[in-house]
Amino acid sequence: MNNQNLLSIGGNKTQNRKGLVLLSSRELDKMRVVGKLAANLLNHLEPMVQPGVTTKELDDEAARFMKENGSVSATIGYAPPNHPPYPGHVCTSVNEVVCHGIPNSKQVLQEGDIINIDVTPILDGYHGDTSRTFLVGDVSDKARKLVEVTKESMMRGIAQVKPDGRIGDIGAAIQEYAEANGYSVVRDMVGHGVGRVFHTEPQVPHYGKRNTGMKLRKGMVFTIEPMLNEGTYKLKFLKDGWTVITQDRKLSAQFEHTVAVTDDGVEILTLAG
Repeated sequence: MNNQNLLSIGGNKTQNRKGLVLLSSRELDKMRVVGKLAANLLNHLEPMVQPGVTTKELDDEAARFMKENGSVSATIGYAPPNHPPYPGHVCTSVNEVVCHGIPNSKQVLQEGDIINIDVTPILDGYHGDTSRTFLVGDVSDKARKLVEVTKESMMRGIAQVKPDGRIGDIGAAIQEYAEANGYSVVRDMVGHGVGRVFHTEPQVPHYGKRNTGMKLRKGMVFTIEPMLNEGTYKLKFLKDGWTVITQDRKLSAQFEHTVAVTDDGVEILTLAG
């Protein structure tokens, strides 16, 4: 499938995006509120991530939590071009699933699994987009290391965000750290602008060269969401129209924050509180 024709929950490369938007201070306040809600949702789900729990149970509890907190899911029924409506309130991506795993009553978490849970509540018209990869029970050292390196690679990418920085600085920092630890960085999925619209400019690749790409400006808000694979970065898209797995079926992990470019640096908007 041509990655230039894709649009996805997690931010596939695409030409079908809205233009760049700079958020006002009032809009940033709204993004802080929904971002905190998204982070709190992941905290709420974390104790449920245990062997024997189905991904559908996680989805049901996420839906209940969002409703209880006055929000709705951005993913349920989301249907970009050439995709069927997404059937889940969250994405649950287990082991070799890179992203967009669909919650399923038959998918039972097993001891040693890793699972990324990707959430995007909408509150007062604004999207809070974040994800984490969780460990299910006792996991192997190699799985634990992949998860730890993925989280650190995201943080190193975030550390590059500042006015007059470049999009390429973010990807370069992530790629350098990932590859130094023996992992590949997924190319076909990228971070994206977010606010009132789920996916806007800029696109934020998680690989690249320093001092290249769009210049960052105060008021830009976007996700940084690297996906690191044990083996090849190449992917396989399943026939359900959503699920993406590693081509070699090796493990994949992902972390995601929504960030804002500030006067002198960066603010992470998807922190719990």
